[in-house]
Amino acid sequence: METSACDHAQLQSDDGIRVPPRTDASGSVITNAASTGIRIDRRRLKALARRSDRPGLAYLAVWTAAMVAAGALVWLTLGTPFAWPAMFALGVVMSVPSYSLSHETAHGTAFRTRWLNETVFWITSLLYGEEPLHRRYTHTNHHTYTWHVGRDSQMPFDTPLDFKGWLYDVSGLSILVFQARVLWQLSTRRYTDLMKEVAPAAELPKMTRNARIFSAVYLGIAAMIAAGIHWPLWLYVLPRLLGAPVMLMFNIIQHAELQENSPSIVKSTRTFRTDRLGRFLYLNMNNHVEHHLYPQVPFHSLPDLHEEVAGQTPAPDPGFWRTNADLLWVVVRRSLGYGTRAAWIRQAPHMITEGGAFERISKATMQ
Repeated sequence: METSACDHAQLQSDDGIRVPPRTDASGSVITNAASTGIRIDRRRLKALARRSDRPGLAYLAVWTAAMVAAGALVWLTLGTPFAWPAMFALGVVMSVPSYSLSHETAHGTAFRTRWLNETVFWITSLLYGEEPLHRRYTHTNHHTYTWHVGRDSQMPFDTPLDFKGWLYDVSGLSILVFQARVLWQLSTRRYTDLMKEVAPAAELPKMTRNARIFSAVYLGIAAMIAAGIHWPLWLYVLPRLLGAPVMLMFNIIQHAELQENSPSIVKSTRTFRTDRLGRFLYLNMNNHVEHHLYPQVPFHSLPDLHEEVAGQTPAPDPGFWRTNADLLWVVVRRSLGYGTRAAWIRQAPHMITEGGAFERISKATMQ
Protein backbone atom coordinates (compact mmCIF):
# COMPACT_ATOMS: atom_id res chain seq x y z
CA MET A 1 0.00 0.00 0.00
CA GLU A 2 1.42 3.39 -0.97
CA THR A 3 2.14 6.00 1.68
CA SER A 4 0.69 9.48 1.36
CA ALA A 5 2.05 12.72 2.76
CA CYS A 6 -0.51 12.65 5.56
CA ASP A 7 -0.07 9.06 6.69
CA HIS A 8 1.01 8.48 10.26
CA ALA A 9 2.62 5.37 11.68
CA GLN A 10 0.40 2.75 13.22
CA LEU A 11 0.07 3.76 16.85
CA GLN A 12 -1.43 0.76 18.59
CA SER A 13 -0.21 -2.75 19.21
CA ASP A 14 -2.15 -5.76 17.94
CA ASP A 15 -4.22 -5.92 21.11
CA GLY A 16 -5.04 -2.21 21.03
CA ILE A 17 -2.72 -1.16 23.89
CA ARG A 18 -1.79 2.51 23.71
CA VAL A 19 1.73 3.64 22.92
CA PRO A 20 3.06 7.12 23.73
CA PRO A 21 2.11 9.90 21.30
CA ARG A 22 4.70 11.02 18.78
CA THR A 23 6.43 14.39 19.03
CA ASP A 24 8.25 16.55 16.49
CA ALA A 25 11.81 17.85 16.75
CA SER A 26 10.69 20.71 19.03
CA GLY A 27 8.90 18.34 21.38
CA SER A 28 5.38 19.35 20.22
CA VAL A 29 2.85 16.52 20.28
CA ILE A 30 1.57 15.38 16.88
CA THR A 31 -2.22 15.32 16.95
CA ASN A 32 -3.78 11.95 16.11
CA ALA A 33 -5.21 8.86 17.80
CA ALA A 34 -2.21 8.37 20.10
CA SER A 35 -2.28 11.95 21.38
CA THR A 36 -6.03 11.57 21.96
CA GLY A 37 -5.89 8.24 23.79
CA ILE A 38 -8.02 6.31 21.29
CA ARG A 39 -7.44 2.58 20.94
CA ILE A 40 -8.22 0.23 18.10
CA ASP A 41 -7.01 -3.25 17.22
CA ARG A 42 -4.15 -2.93 14.78
CA ARG A 43 -5.42 -5.70 12.49
CA ARG A 44 -8.81 -3.99 12.32
CA LEU A 45 -7.17 -0.64 11.56
CA LYS A 46 -5.11 -2.23 8.80
CA ALA A 47 -8.27 -3.67 7.23
CA LEU A 48 -10.04 -0.29 7.41
CA ALA A 49 -7.03 1.48 5.89
CA ARG A 50 -6.86 -0.83 2.88
CA ARG A 51 -7.06 1.17 -0.34
CA SER A 52 -8.98 0.27 -3.45
CA ASP A 53 -9.69 1.85 -6.83
CA ARG A 54 -13.27 0.56 -7.00
CA PRO A 55 -15.04 2.92 -4.51
CA GLY A 56 -13.29 5.95 -5.98
CA LEU A 57 -14.12 5.00 -9.56
CA ALA A 58 -17.76 4.37 -8.61
CA TYR A 59 -17.86 7.77 -6.94
CA LEU A 60 -16.35 9.45 -10.02
CA ALA A 61 -18.97 7.84 -12.26
CA VAL A 62 -21.91 9.03 -10.14
CA TRP A 63 -20.39 12.49 -9.61
CA THR A 64 -19.73 12.95 -13.33
CA ALA A 65 -23.29 11.90 -14.19
CA ALA A 66 -24.66 14.33 -11.59
CA MET A 67 -22.61 17.23 -13.02
CA VAL A 68 -23.65 16.40 -16.58
CA ALA A 69 -27.31 16.30 -15.54
CA ALA A 70 -27.04 19.57 -13.60
CA GLY A 71 -25.12 21.19 -16.46
CA ALA A 72 -27.78 20.11 -18.94
CA LEU A 73 -30.44 21.63 -16.68
CA VAL A 74 -28.54 24.93 -16.66
CA TRP A 75 -28.25 24.88 -20.45
CA LEU A 76 -31.94 24.13 -20.93
CA THR A 77 -33.06 26.91 -18.59
CA LEU A 78 -30.75 29.68 -19.83
CA GLY A 79 -32.69 32.87 -20.46
CA THR A 80 -35.28 32.01 -17.82
CA PRO A 81 -35.39 32.66 -14.05
CA PHE A 82 -34.97 28.90 -13.52
CA ALA A 83 -31.35 29.14 -14.69
CA TRP A 84 -30.30 30.56 -11.30
CA PRO A 85 -31.51 27.64 -9.16
CA ALA A 86 -30.11 25.30 -11.81
CA MET A 87 -26.70 27.01 -11.55
CA PHE A 88 -26.91 26.79 -7.77
CA ALA A 89 -27.59 23.04 -8.02
CA LEU A 90 -24.66 22.61 -10.41
CA GLY A 91 -22.51 24.70 -8.09
CA VAL A 92 -23.26 22.53 -5.07
CA VAL A 93 -22.68 19.32 -7.05
CA MET A 94 -19.41 20.77 -8.37
CA SER A 95 -18.04 22.63 -5.34
CA VAL A 96 -18.55 20.26 -2.42
CA PRO A 97 -17.17 17.11 -4.11
CA SER A 98 -14.28 19.00 -5.76
CA TYR A 99 -13.27 20.18 -2.28
CA SER A 100 -13.85 16.76 -0.72
CA LEU A 101 -12.16 14.73 -3.45
CA SER A 102 -9.16 17.07 -3.72
CA HIS A 103 -8.83 16.65 0.05
CA GLU A 104 -9.05 12.85 -0.15
CA THR A 105 -6.57 12.64 -3.00
CA ALA A 106 -4.24 15.02 -1.15
CA HIS A 107 -4.04 12.25 1.45
CA GLY A 108 -3.40 9.69 -1.29
CA THR A 109 -6.26 7.51 -0.06
CA ALA A 110 -8.95 7.95 -2.72
CA PHE A 111 -7.44 5.31 -5.03
CA ARG A 112 -4.92 2.52 -4.70
CA THR A 113 -3.35 3.33 -8.08
CA ARG A 114 -1.04 6.28 -7.60
CA TRP A 115 -1.32 7.84 -11.08
CA LEU A 116 -5.10 7.71 -10.85
CA ASN A 117 -5.06 9.36 -7.44
CA GLU A 118 -2.70 12.11 -8.65
CA THR A 119 -4.68 12.76 -11.84
CA VAL A 120 -7.92 13.21 -9.92
CA PHE A 121 -6.04 15.31 -7.35
CA TRP A 122 -4.90 17.68 -10.10
CA ILE A 123 -8.31 18.01 -11.78
CA THR A 124 -10.29 18.48 -8.57
CA SER A 125 -7.73 20.97 -7.25
CA LEU A 126 -8.20 22.95 -10.48
CA LEU A 127 -11.97 22.97 -9.94
CA TYR A 128 -11.51 23.87 -6.27
CA GLY A 129 -8.96 26.60 -7.00
CA GLU A 130 -5.83 25.76 -5.00
CA GLU A 131 -2.47 24.56 -6.34
CA PRO A 132 -2.38 20.85 -5.41
CA LEU A 133 1.01 20.55 -3.72
CA HIS A 134 0.39 23.63 -1.59
CA ARG A 135 -2.91 22.04 -0.58
CA ARG A 136 -1.21 18.73 0.23
CA TYR A 137 1.62 20.10 2.35
CA THR A 138 -0.41 22.68 4.27
CA HIS A 139 -2.99 20.00 4.95
CA THR A 140 -0.31 17.68 6.28
CA ASN A 141 0.63 20.49 8.65
CA HIS A 142 -3.04 20.85 9.64
CA HIS A 143 -3.15 17.20 10.66
CA THR A 144 0.16 17.42 12.50
CA TYR A 145 -0.88 20.45 14.59
CA THR A 146 -4.67 20.39 14.42
CA TRP A 147 -6.12 23.71 15.61
CA HIS A 148 -2.87 24.81 17.30
CA VAL A 149 -2.48 28.58 17.27
CA GLY A 150 0.64 29.60 15.37
CA ARG A 151 1.25 26.06 14.07
CA ASP A 152 -1.86 25.01 12.11
CA SER A 153 -1.64 26.43 8.57
CA GLN A 154 -5.30 25.75 7.76
CA MET A 155 -7.26 27.82 10.25
CA PRO A 156 -9.75 29.57 7.91
CA PHE A 157 -11.20 32.08 10.37
CA ASP A 158 -10.33 34.09 13.48
CA THR A 159 -11.30 32.57 16.80
CA PRO A 160 -13.57 33.03 18.59
CA LEU A 161 -15.67 33.29 15.46
CA ASP A 162 -17.97 36.33 15.22
CA PHE A 163 -20.66 37.15 12.66
CA LYS A 164 -18.33 39.24 10.49
CA GLY A 165 -15.84 36.37 10.32
CA TRP A 166 -18.62 33.85 9.68
CA LEU A 167 -20.00 35.92 6.79
CA TYR A 168 -16.56 36.51 5.26
CA ASP A 169 -15.86 32.78 5.35
CA VAL A 170 -19.22 31.34 4.30
CA SER A 171 -19.76 33.89 1.51
CA GLY A 172 -16.74 32.44 -0.27
CA LEU A 173 -14.89 35.77 -0.37
CA SER A 174 -12.28 34.61 2.14
CA ILE A 175 -11.31 31.47 0.20
CA LEU A 176 -11.24 33.31 -3.15
CA VAL A 177 -8.87 35.96 -1.77
CA PHE A 178 -6.69 33.27 -0.18
CA GLN A 179 -6.52 31.10 -3.30
CA ALA A 180 -5.75 34.07 -5.57
CA ARG A 181 -2.96 35.23 -3.25
CA VAL A 182 -1.41 31.75 -3.08
CA LEU A 183 -1.46 31.43 -6.88
CA TRP A 184 0.20 34.83 -7.20
CA GLN A 185 2.86 34.05 -4.59
CA LEU A 186 3.68 30.69 -6.12
CA SER A 187 3.60 31.94 -9.73
CA THR A 188 6.01 34.78 -8.92
CA ARG A 189 8.22 32.65 -6.61
CA ARG A 190 7.33 34.83 -3.64
CA TYR A 191 7.42 31.85 -1.30
CA THR A 192 6.24 32.62 2.21
CA ASP A 193 7.98 31.37 5.33
CA LEU A 194 5.08 28.95 5.80
CA MET A 195 5.46 27.52 2.30
CA LYS A 196 9.18 26.98 2.87
CA GLU A 197 8.48 25.42 6.26
CA VAL A 198 5.83 22.87 5.25
CA ALA A 199 7.01 21.90 1.74
CA PRO A 200 10.35 20.31 0.79
CA ALA A 201 12.57 22.76 -1.10
CA ALA A 202 12.57 20.50 -4.17
CA GLU A 203 8.78 20.82 -4.41
CA LEU A 204 8.68 24.61 -4.62
CA PRO A 205 9.56 24.80 -8.36
CA LYS A 206 6.83 22.22 -9.06
CA MET A 207 4.38 24.36 -7.10
CA THR A 208 5.36 27.37 -9.21
CA ARG A 209 4.86 25.39 -12.43
CA ASN A 210 1.44 24.19 -11.30
CA ALA A 211 0.37 27.64 -10.14
CA ARG A 212 1.30 29.14 -13.51
CA ILE A 213 -0.71 26.47 -15.33
CA PHE A 214 -3.70 27.06 -13.05
CA SER A 215 -3.42 30.82 -13.52
CA ALA A 216 -3.26 30.41 -17.29
CA VAL A 217 -6.43 28.28 -17.24
CA TYR A 218 -8.32 30.81 -15.11
CA LEU A 219 -7.12 33.75 -17.21
CA GLY A 220 -8.13 31.82 -20.33
CA ILE A 221 -11.64 31.39 -18.94
CA ALA A 222 -11.79 35.13 -18.19
CA ALA A 223 -10.60 35.92 -21.73
CA MET A 224 -13.26 33.66 -23.26
CA ILE A 225 -16.00 35.41 -21.29
CA ALA A 226 -14.62 38.85 -22.22
CA ALA A 227 -14.62 37.77 -25.88
CA GLY A 228 -18.31 36.91 -25.71
CA ILE A 229 -18.01 33.14 -25.20
CA HIS A 230 -20.32 32.76 -22.24
CA TRP A 231 -20.69 29.04 -21.62
CA PRO A 232 -17.80 29.01 -19.05
CA LEU A 233 -19.69 31.71 -17.15
CA TRP A 234 -22.90 29.66 -16.99
CA LEU A 235 -21.28 26.27 -16.43
CA TYR A 236 -18.35 27.09 -14.15
CA VAL A 237 -17.87 30.63 -12.84
CA LEU A 238 -21.38 31.45 -11.61
CA PRO A 239 -22.12 27.90 -10.36
CA ARG A 240 -18.78 27.91 -8.52
CA LEU A 241 -19.68 31.19 -6.79
CA LEU A 242 -23.25 30.12 -6.02
CA GLY A 243 -22.34 26.68 -4.69
CA ALA A 244 -19.33 27.71 -2.63
CA PRO A 245 -21.31 28.74 0.49
CA VAL A 246 -22.68 25.20 0.89
CA MET A 247 -19.17 23.78 0.55
CA LEU A 248 -17.90 26.26 3.13
CA MET A 249 -20.75 25.44 5.51
CA PHE A 250 -19.51 21.86 5.49
CA ASN A 251 -15.99 23.14 6.12
CA ILE A 252 -16.63 25.71 8.84
CA ILE A 253 -18.20 23.29 11.31
CA GLN A 254 -15.18 20.96 11.33
CA HIS A 255 -13.48 22.89 14.14
CA ALA A 256 -15.55 26.00 14.97
CA GLU A 257 -16.26 26.58 18.69
CA LEU A 258 -13.86 23.81 19.70
CA GLN A 259 -10.62 23.76 21.68
CA GLU A 260 -7.39 25.31 20.40
CA ASN A 261 -3.94 24.00 21.37
CA SER A 262 -5.15 20.61 22.55
CA PRO A 263 -3.41 17.32 21.75
CA SER A 264 -6.85 15.68 21.81
CA ILE A 265 -8.64 15.43 18.49
CA VAL A 266 -12.01 14.92 20.21
CA LYS A 267 -11.63 18.35 21.83
CA SER A 268 -10.58 20.20 18.66
CA THR A 269 -12.67 18.49 15.99
CA ARG A 270 -16.34 17.80 15.28
CA THR A 271 -18.16 14.83 13.80
CA PHE A 272 -21.73 15.61 12.74
CA ARG A 273 -24.67 13.74 11.32
CA THR A 274 -25.93 14.33 7.80
CA ASP A 275 -28.20 12.60 5.29
CA ARG A 276 -27.23 10.36 2.38
CA LEU A 277 -26.83 13.28 -0.02
CA GLY A 278 -24.58 15.11 2.43
CA ARG A 279 -22.46 12.01 2.98
CA PHE A 280 -22.09 11.58 -0.78
CA LEU A 281 -21.17 15.21 -1.47
CA TYR A 282 -18.75 15.32 1.46
CA LEU A 283 -17.22 11.85 0.96
CA ASN A 284 -18.20 10.79 4.50
CA MET A 285 -15.97 13.54 5.89
CA ASN A 286 -18.73 14.42 8.35
CA ASN A 287 -16.90 11.72 10.35
CA HIS A 288 -14.24 14.33 10.94
CA VAL A 289 -13.02 13.26 14.36
CA GLU A 290 -12.43 9.78 12.96
CA HIS A 291 -10.60 11.19 9.93
CA HIS A 292 -8.21 13.18 12.12
CA LEU A 293 -7.61 10.22 14.41
CA TYR A 294 -6.66 7.94 11.50
CA PRO A 295 -6.06 9.97 8.30
CA GLN A 296 -4.81 6.86 6.51
CA VAL A 297 -8.34 5.41 6.43
CA PRO A 298 -10.04 6.02 3.01
CA PHE A 299 -13.36 7.84 2.70
CA HIS A 300 -15.35 4.67 2.00
CA SER A 301 -14.27 3.12 5.35
CA LEU A 302 -14.98 6.16 7.55
CA PRO A 303 -18.52 5.03 8.52
CA ASP A 304 -17.08 1.70 9.69
CA LEU A 305 -14.29 3.49 11.55
CA HIS A 306 -16.92 5.68 13.21
CA GLU A 307 -18.68 2.59 14.54
CA GLU A 308 -15.38 1.06 15.63
CA VAL A 309 -14.40 3.98 17.90
CA ALA A 310 -17.90 5.19 18.83
CA GLY A 311 -17.50 4.21 22.47
CA GLN A 312 -14.39 6.39 22.77
CA THR A 313 -15.54 9.54 20.98
CA PRO A 314 -18.30 12.13 21.59
CA ALA A 315 -21.71 11.61 20.01
CA PRO A 316 -21.99 13.36 16.63
CA ASP A 317 -23.47 16.83 16.59
CA PRO A 318 -26.91 17.17 14.96
CA GLY A 319 -27.54 17.27 11.21
CA PHE A 320 -25.73 19.57 8.79
CA TRP A 321 -28.36 22.32 8.73
CA ARG A 322 -29.07 22.19 12.45
CA THR A 323 -25.37 22.31 13.33
CA ASN A 324 -24.83 25.29 11.03
CA ALA A 325 -27.92 27.06 12.37
CA ASP A 326 -26.71 26.65 15.94
CA LEU A 327 -23.24 27.93 15.00
CA LEU A 328 -24.78 30.98 13.32
CA TRP A 329 -26.94 31.62 16.42
CA VAL A 330 -23.82 31.55 18.59
CA VAL A 331 -21.73 33.89 16.41
CA VAL A 332 -24.57 36.42 16.05
CA ARG A 333 -25.03 36.49 19.83
CA ARG A 334 -21.28 36.83 20.37
CA SER A 335 -21.17 39.82 18.00
CA LEU A 336 -24.07 41.46 19.83
CA GLY A 337 -22.49 40.90 23.24
CA TYR A 338 -24.95 38.24 24.43
CA GLY A 339 -24.29 34.83 25.97
CA THR A 340 -22.82 32.24 23.64
CA ARG A 341 -23.97 28.89 24.97
CA ALA A 342 -25.02 26.73 22.01
CA ALA A 343 -28.29 24.83 22.05
CA TRP A 344 -27.13 21.65 20.31
CA ILE A 345 -23.48 21.65 19.24
CA ARG A 346 -20.37 20.86 21.27
CA GLN A 347 -18.30 23.82 22.45
CA ALA A 348 -15.01 24.24 24.26
CA PRO A 349 -15.67 25.61 27.77
CA HIS A 350 -13.96 28.94 27.06
CA MET A 351 -16.24 29.53 24.06
CA ILE A 352 -19.25 29.71 26.39
CA THR A 353 -19.65 33.16 27.89
CA GLU A 354 -22.42 35.05 29.63
CA GLY A 355 -22.04 38.02 27.30
CA GLY A 356 -19.99 41.15 26.84
CA ALA A 357 -16.85 41.73 24.84
CA PHE A 358 -14.73 38.77 23.80
CA GLU A 359 -10.96 38.43 23.49
CA ARG A 360 -9.41 37.31 20.21
CA ILE A 361 -7.46 34.06 20.60
CA SER A 362 -6.07 33.50 17.11
CA LYS A 363 -6.02 34.98 13.64
CA ALA A 364 -6.90 33.03 10.52
CA THR A 365 -4.00 31.45 8.64
CA MET A 366 -5.95 31.09 5.37
CA GLN A 367 -6.72 34.75 4.64
